[in-house]
Amino acid sequence: MKTLVTGGLGFIGAALVRALVASGEAVRVFDNSSRGSIEKLGDAASDVEIITGDIRDPALVRKAVQGMQRVVHLAYVNGTEYFYKHPAYVLDVGIKGMVNVIDSCIQEGVKDFIVASSSEVYQMPPSIPTPENVPLSVPDPLNPRYSYGGGKILTELMALNYGRDYFDRVVIFRPHNVYGPAMGYEHVIPQCIDRMQKLSQKHPGHTIQFPIQGSGNQTRSFIYIADFTDGLVQTINAGTHMGIYHIGTTDEIRIADVVEKIAAEMHLSISIQPEPEMAGGTSRRCPDITKIQSLGFAPRYSLAQGLKPTIEWYLQHPAPPRADVTNIPALFFHS
Repeated sequence: MKTLVTGGLGFIGAALVRALVASGEAVRVFDNSSRGSIEKLGDAASDVEIITGDIRDPALVRKAVQGMQRVVHLAYVNGTEYFYKHPAYVLDVGIKGMVNVIDSCIQEGVKDFIVASSSEVYQMPPSIPTPENVPLSVPDPLNPRYSYGGGKILTELMALNYGRDYFDRVVIFRPHNVYGPAMGYEHVIPQCIDRMQKLSQKHPGHTIQFPIQGSGNQTRSFIYIADFTDGLVQTINAGTHMGIYHIGTTDEIRIADVVEKIAAEMHLSISIQPEPEMAGGTSRRCPDITKIQSLGFAPRYSLAQGLKPTIEWYLQHPAPPRADVTNIPALFFHS
C-alpha cells in the first residue's frame, strides 16, 4: 500500500508514519515543518519520502497525492492557544487544505481517504460516554475558539458528502485528548509540567501555589500516544466506508486530579488555585469507544503509566522561550 500522510511530521502524524513503515507500507509525508520535524520519525525517516510544502498550495498537494493509493489527512492547526489568538489562520489552513486534498484525490484517482476530525465537533456532549452520532454544533460563532471545531465540522461534511460520489472508502476518526512525549507545548499536560518545573525552581522545597483555568472539576479522558496509534491503525485497516470512530479511553478524570498526578510524579507539593476559565471550554468529555472496540481496539496504558515517560521527556526538553503562537506562517497563501 502506498500511503500519503499529510501532517506526517507532527505528534500524531509521526507516530502513525512510524507504525505504517513498521508494517511494511510505502509512506510519503507532506508537511510544512512549522511545528513538526523529521526527527520525530526516528529510524523510520530513512524509509519515508518527504515533500515539504504548504497544505494550502494546490499544486504541491496534487504532487504529493500523485501515485498514492490512500491518503490519511492530518494536516491542521492544533493547540487551544491558536484557536483563540489566530482563528482565521486555523480556518485558512483547515478549509483550504481539505479542499486541496479532496480535489487532488479526485484528480489522481485515489479512492481510499482517511480523515482526522476532533472531539471539538460536538462541544458540550449531550451524554457521557459520548457516541459518534451525537449532534455537531458551534455554540457561539463569535467565540474564536470555535474556529477549530467549526472547521472540523466542515471537514467531516466534505469528507462524507464527497465520499458518496468520489471515493470507495471514506473513514473519519476523532481523537480524544491524546498525550505523550513531544506532543508540543500548547496543551494542558505539557503546560502543567513546564509551569511546575519553573515554579519549583523559584521556590525549592516549598508548596507551590499552582493556578489553573477553572475550578479543576472539568473532566477529560486522556489516551497515551501508543494506544492512540494502535487504534488509528486499526481504524485505517478495518474502518467501514462512511464510518466515524472515536479513538480514546473511557477513563474520565477531573483536570485537578491530572494536575495532582503530575505533581506527585515530579515529587512536588502543590496547592491548586482556581482561576477564571476561558469562554467556550467543555465541562466534560469522555468518548464511547464501542465502535472502535469492535475493530479490536483495547487501550493498554493507564494515565499513570503514560504520564511517567511524558514528564521525563518534558523535563529534558523544557519549553523554549518563544514557545507561543506569535510566529506563524503567512495567513493567506498566494500561488
